[in-house]
Amino acid sequence: MLLPVSPVRLAGHDLILREWENADLPAMVELFDEPEIADRTPLSSPFDMKAAREYLEMIHRTRAEGQRLHLAITTDGRKPLGEVLLNLSRGTMGYGVGTAHRGQRLALRAAQLMTDYAHQILELPRVLLEIEADNAPSIAVARDLEFRLTNDGPERVEGKGRAFILHTWAHDTPARPGDH
Repeated sequence: MLLPVSPVRLAGHDLILREWENADLPAMVELFDEPEIADRTPLSSPFDMKAAREYLEMIHRTRAEGQRLHLAITTDGRKPLGEVLLNLSRGTMGYGVGTAHRGQRLALRAAQLMTDYAHQILELPRVLLEIEADNAPSIAVARDLEFRLTNDGPERVEGKGRAFILHTWAHDTPARPGDH
């Protein structure tokens, strides 16, 4: 599976997902410098302009290496409201929505677009979510998108001075008519 050379832009569900740009640095700070994002993600905290520049450099580097795809969640193609990402080597997807933009089902709609893209365009047979058991909003997204909790044991990940116990949810490529 290879990422296209040209920038990825996905539209649907009243969203436009687009690649991050240098002009987005202030928006990244606004979105990612908040306690819940800091608690649930590996992003640095505080998330200031220096952290945003480093994060954007990592996004561009891993995109160029074909490892990861990070897309800004927008409704207009311009103003970022959150992020959805896909780790291509592991098939794992993640998402985060800024506090001011929650309650609009942005994560659900963005995750649906990215899941469809992963299956249909990148031909990934399986997309995974790794979710903490107490993360009710992400579990709701997983269920709404028909991800299923796998039988894999929880994975313990250390970071930011605490242990994260992550449960794996999977979404397999839908069977096509005539497939057995």
